[in-house]
Amino acid sequence: MRHHLATTQAQLRVTFLFCALFYLCFAVTDLIWVGYELKTCLLVGARVAVAAVVLTCLAMLKRRPDSLSFTRVAANIVEVAGAAGFLLIAALRPNEFSLHAMSMSIVLIVIYIYIPNRLAYAAAIAAAATAAFIWLAWWQGGVHGMELGTMAALLVLGNVFGYVAARRYQMLSREEYSAQMVLKNLSVRDPLTGCYNRRHLHEQLLETEISRAQRYRLSLTVIMSDLDHFKAVNDTYGHYGGDAVLQRFAALLQSMTRDSIDSVVRYGGEEFLLILPETDLAGGELLAERLRQTLAATPVAHQGQQITVTASFGVASVDFATSTHAAHLNMIAAADDLLYAAKNSGRNRVCAQQLV
Repeated sequence: MRHHLATTQAQLRVTFLFCALFYLCFAVTDLIWVGYELKTCLLVGARVAVAAVVLTCLAMLKRRPDSLSFTRVAANIVEVAGAAGFLLIAALRPNEFSLHAMSMSIVLIVIYIYIPNRLAYAAAIAAAATAAFIWLAWWQGGVHGMELGTMAALLVLGNVFGYVAARRYQMLSREEYSAQMVLKNLSVRDPLTGCYNRRHLHEQLLETEISRAQRYRLSLTVIMSDLDHFKAVNDTYGHYGGDAVLQRFAALLQSMTRDSIDSVVRYGGEEFLLILPETDLAGGELLAERLRQTLAATPVAHQGQQITVTASFGVASVDFATSTHAAHLNMIAAADDLLYAAKNSGRNRVCAQQLV
């Protein structure tokens, strides 16, 4: 629902304006059918009241464009006010219930389809309005017998069709959202390992985490990791064996980091980058050491063979509570330099540094 919020509010604005104009313009029919009487003033007052409620909700939507809950409340208020206003108009013009029944069908269509709302709420409001209209037709309109039964059957059928159409529309909307999320996930994920890709890192992920750490003066740590002698793994076990090692390493990184907090990025061929929000240098170094030991102690099973691999790690951290320089601009480069320092000092090592 949040994904479709902007579209929902745009639809509500159009529908609200349409409803306000609908109620006000049909005041002309009050003059034609009733004439200049006190009842006409009541009818016009009812129409103006409905239009005022609609326009008030429209103004509130403009002031709160990001509120999902208020959007739903506004939809319910307008549906209830519109239905109640129409029933009052029908009660004040009791001799025209055959015409009111056609207008009631339009009201049902608007409630179910043209005002975006939770289907359960729309169905409850539409059903209550239909029941009240049938009761008014019997009590005040003098509609009885076969005529009343036919009117009730047609309005119930209108509710059924409205419900089915609204449900189909909402199902299509959910399927569209699901498809968009799948495509979005494919665009930001590496297909082999399921980790974020480098494009997502530079377009959104890193900037978002740095901005949050700066705003709240938190620590931010990055870990650059690289599998040792990976070319030898490919040469010995083939590319399928290399892929199995990459998938195992990626799964290890994801399993030992915090879900929905930390981020794992496939940075290059066998290089992976970890983004660790709210983590200081000691925490990042501890995690890197645990990853190093676990990987070295857990061979990768592939086609009946055990592939033993190790990795080297470079850990760079910035404490935004004390840092006054632009150290964060070179965090990844610093972690990469530390990674190569670990490689040059014998591999299967962790090198760490606090950036200031």
